[in-house]
Amino acid sequence: MALYECSLTRMTDKIETMSKFGDAGHGGVTRYTLSPEDGQAREEFRKRMKSIGAEIEIDDVANMYATLPGSDPDAKRIVMASHTDSVRNGGNYDGILGVMSAMEVLETVVENNIPHKHPLTAMVWTNEEGSLYPPAMMVSGIVCYDYLPENVKGKFKFEDMMKSKSVLDSDVTFGDALDKSIYKGDKKNRLSRKNYKCMFEIHNEQGPILEDAGKNVGIVDCVLGMFNYRLRFFGQSVHAGTFPMDKRQDALFAASQVICYLHEEIDKLGHPELVYTTGEIVCHPNVHTVVPDDVDFCIDCRHESAELREKVLEIVKGCADKEWAGCKCEVEKMWNRDTVYWDKTLFSYVKEAAEETGISHEVLHSGAGHDAQFASYMLPTTMIFVQSKDGLSHCEPEFSSAEHCTEGTTILLNAVLKADAE
Repeated sequence: MALYECSLTRMTDKIETMSKFGDAGHGGVTRYTLSPEDGQAREEFRKRMKSIGAEIEIDDVANMYATLPGSDPDAKRIVMASHTDSVRNGGNYDGILGVMSAMEVLETVVENNIPHKHPLTAMVWTNEEGSLYPPAMMVSGIVCYDYLPENVKGKFKFEDMMKSKSVLDSDVTFGDALDKSIYKGDKKNRLSRKNYKCMFEIHNEQGPILEDAGKNVGIVDCVLGMFNYRLRFFGQSVHAGTFPMDKRQDALFAASQVICYLHEEIDKLGHPELVYTTGEIVCHPNVHTVVPDDVDFCIDCRHESAELREKVLEIVKGCADKEWAGCKCEVEKMWNRDTVYWDKTLFSYVKEAAEETGISHEVLHSGAGHDAQFASYMLPTTMIFVQSKDGLSHCEPEFSSAEHCTEGTTILLNAVLKADAE
């Protein structure tokens, strides 16, 4: 089977062009979903794909599809998909790299007149980040709803998602933005098991594993299982200057004790690849002259092994068994997701393509969620990672070299062709 190479020149141009849409002024972008800036990126996608003869379709939740027909009119489509939206002051690669790579695959197919049986589709997912309209992966949750596990699908009911409020203006919902958008199309155009054979997604790694290993591209085998719980502490508000220390029920002090306790106990499990994070704390009344009476924080834990995650969860839940600094502790489950393994056949195509092209690569996990994670419940799916400098992501210094992006896309192209020839 012939090997093909994607264009560094075209990829560089796409990266430079897309980085202008939502330029935040410090090297990155703020490109909220369905914003004018997102519209600019979508129009660039439409323009470039139409120029190579791809047919453009849009579904009812603003996902865009650009398709090159294959030689078999009855064959299902092979889709390459990612998103154009970003977090606030995000980077130029998270999400949009997968869109640019899908575009580059189609451009390379047309330029080289590469024969293919299946229609090939480049897809733009709507609202993967959920940074303006929560939750993250909203629209892939809507589209793949019927196939999602029961413990996940409840968060993605269509009517609830349409009511999601903008974090900048609570009077505006996602449904409002969708209704006003020129990208609201027909439900019949949605990604589906009936019309699609399989899906690929390429992404920047968002971590340092590839760089530390001296590898350029990651062959991803799974998305790690994860859980998120909230721990809440109930104390008593009193005056900061008049109430004795030994009589206080300081909820923030109690929470800080538990955070330290969790780090100590979880680390004793001895799994350095296990990651856990407290990234959000809510403190009431949040006044410098008042002892806090109500504090809660989240703990996010991620690892491939369900058994290990359960051991961590036992430690977390055990915090509710005693008082901390005189405060009661409650533990509440927010959500959990099992490890999602990619399709073994598609994974093998990616690995074979990497080996045959001679591009430096390594097998690794994904610690972050992606639209492909939900799509995998509906279609055979797999992912490819590209090295991220210093492991940085969701920030303006986020960087993946055009050379590495092109190498990842070259692997994507040749893996897609293997799937087409299956």
